[in-house]
Amino acid sequence: MSRSDCVVRAFAWHPHADKFALALLDDSIKIYNPKSATTPTLKHRLQRSVAAVQWKPLCASALAVACQNCLLVWHVDPCSLSTRPSSGCAQVLSHPGHSPVTSIAWSPSGSLLVSASPVDTAVMIWDVAAESCVPLQRVGGGGVTFLSWSPDGSHVLASTPSALFRVWETRMWTCERWPCVKGRCQSGCWSPDGSRLLFTVQGETVIYALTFTDTPAGIPSSTSKGPQAASVVADLSETTFTTADGDIIVGGEIQSLVWDPRGERLAVLLKGDSQSTDRPAIIAVFKTRTSPIFELLPCGFVQGEPDAEPRLMQFHPNFQHGALLTVCWSTGRITHVPFYFLSAGVPHFGLSGSPLLPRPQDGPSVLAGQSLFSELLS
Repeated sequence: MSRSDCVVRAFAWHPHADKFALALLDDSIKIYNPKSATTPTLKHRLQRSVAAVQWKPLCASALAVACQNCLLVWHVDPCSLSTRPSSGCAQVLSHPGHSPVTSIAWSPSGSLLVSASPVDTAVMIWDVAAESCVPLQRVGGGGVTFLSWSPDGSHVLASTPSALFRVWETRMWTCERWPCVKGRCQSGCWSPDGSRLLFTVQGETVIYALTFTDTPAGIPSSTSKGPQAASVVADLSETTFTTADGDIIVGGEIQSLVWDPRGERLAVLLKGDSQSTDRPAIIAVFKTRTSPIFELLPCGFVQGEPDAEPRLMQFHPNFQHGALLTVCWSTGRITHVPFYFLSAGVPHFGLSGSPLLPRPQDGPSVLAGQSLFSELLS
């Protein structure tokens, strides 16, 4: 993802506490907590070219940072009033040839941390407490560009710079290769129960799904069969809309995907064309359902101010009233877009069950009720 024009390099909500970490263009990291007047700033001499940050699950204070030549794991006391924690609060984890580190993922239990580099064919599995690692080595595909650990802990997605990605199962650490026809795996996200992986391919306009079933008890997972084929569950080909400001073209190549923790909203960042005013980068939002069948239903759009393009997005892990999508824009602004669910008991909904949100003058717009994509069921 190109973030050269954005002041925000990386963003991460804490999985349990109402705070988030923000990595800025100068490689500093700020910790924002609405309940605290203190905003700690994390700086370290090895904290260069920050590419990703992620909080450790089931822990109040540990933040992993992917850097140019190493991994840093900061341990910041949430009760501390210090605005500049000492660099001694950071563990330094490095391995020869494993740089730059551009992707990281904690196991859901927080016991392990995986890291990846686009120039290292091995994925590193770190025991952070012991400061030791074990490489997962596979030949082919080049390095690894993107990691995502499934919420149930059973699988890790590892995409490469070439036209293949791997899905590792974490009991025996065996993997399946998935070749892509046109390009590399651009993005992926897991359903909350870990049973379904959605992914996109560079240069394509569709979302694919892989479905994983539980291995029967007593059967080693290395002998079990994973999904045999990926199915297309949505087509986001370009479509023209007429608006008060003229026609806009929405759709095309997909930059990234995020799924809310309840499994009811999927946000899809569409690249658009920065050189063309009628092809904006935009976020398409889907309602999702996983049973009795898997459904993706068009819900609406999130668009920023003029000349503001979405760069990073993540759902709040514990929003009580539905789903809360946080978006980092190319202008440096961060906005929080709520989607209220009827099941959460929040009133004032439109006929479709989506909130009736007026367009704010200085915030994102939500264009609700427009059907952009074909409704495909797996």
